[in-house]
Amino acid sequence: MGGERVDVRSWAGELKALQERFVHRFSRLEPRESALACMRGLIAPLERKNGWALAEEAGHGGPDRIHRLLNRIDWNADEVLDDVRDYVIEHLGDPEAVLIVDDTGFLKKGVRSAGVQRQYSGTAGRTENSQIGVFLAYASPHGRTLIDRRLYLPTSWTDDRERCRAAGIDDTVAFETKVVTAKAMVRRAFADRVPFRWVTADAAYGFSKGWRTELERADVFHVMATMRHDTVVTRWAMDRPVHDLFPGLARQKWKRRSCGDGAHGPRVYDWARVEVKPWHREDRRHWVIARRSIRRPEEISYYIAYCPAETTLDELISVAGSRWAVEECFQTAKQECGLDDYQVRRYDGWHRHMTLAMAAHACLTVLRAREADTGKAETDPPSSYP
Repeated sequence: MGGERVDVRSWAGELKALQERFVHRFSRLEPRESALACMRGLIAPLERKNGWALAEEAGHGGPDRIHRLLNRIDWNADEVLDDVRDYVIEHLGDPEAVLIVDDTGFLKKGVRSAGVQRQYSGTAGRTENSQIGVFLAYASPHGRTLIDRRLYLPTSWTDDRERCRAAGIDDTVAFETKVVTAKAMVRRAFADRVPFRWVTADAAYGFSKGWRTELERADVFHVMATMRHDTVVTRWAMDRPVHDLFPGLARQKWKRRSCGDGAHGPRVYDWARVEVKPWHREDRRHWVIARRSIRRPEEISYYIAYCPAETTLDELISVAGSRWAVEECFQTAKQECGLDDYQVRRYDGWHRHMTLAMAAHACLTVLRAREADTGKAETDPPSSYP
């Protein structure tokens, strides 16, 4: 995903085709044109992608049209996102795909932007004045991109309705944890028949026993990271912390495997799994998986998996490793599509900007997948059939 930019003429044409999918969501010509101009600017190689820069790229006399699109004109960003998601599924959809939940931070000044407060931002790696967005990524063998988003509202906001109203947050919008938001996103994808086989998330989400139970009851396969002190019921009906399951494990049970390529090459660790839970369907299994650092073997991460009985350790490792795809999406969407380069303060404005930036990212992802398929076809040996 982080390779060379695709040809400008290619993405301009593809972006127009994507925009035509949701042009009916706008009642007037101006917002239709402004939405396309905004997405073009978000993809263009601009140093900054704020309202002025997008307006200049579009040939506007000032940022008013872009600002109206994001803040004042009436349109439903969730409906547009549905159209963008349908585009993603049409081009990248695969029954073996993985849904990945994660959040990312957007550093902000002041106190008026919806949801902003001093809070931990994984982006910054520390507590900063920021907004936090919860996202759902779709990773298939063809490509990976973002398909859902929601701005996290801390209680410092939801407990102050006047402050909420000033930022365009309706009185019906109540506080919900990031896990609750993530559950709603996955439920929506499941209900809308998005093709996927697995769900994965980091320990901030995977630690939720309630969510893992909900996924299992719906027979949704998952590999969820968790904390070392999380407990599971073992095959002997005993409740034990996951970190207690591996110290006595035979050395041959540990397998050295890569869980995917990173910025510095393959991510290689030692992996092992232990079956847990004595009660389950005959064709299903529960596993606790350990991922141990090679250089620092005292550093061990843990996952809890629910999957078909025939699932191999290598398959589970692949799903666990796919979680990094969402971080790749955040990086490329911020660097190439202006995901974090916005000046809106209102709740609706945030979701509108994110939707258009995600549309731009989806467009680039589809184009790169298409180029990869073309390149593969050109290098594949000719068929031996006449």
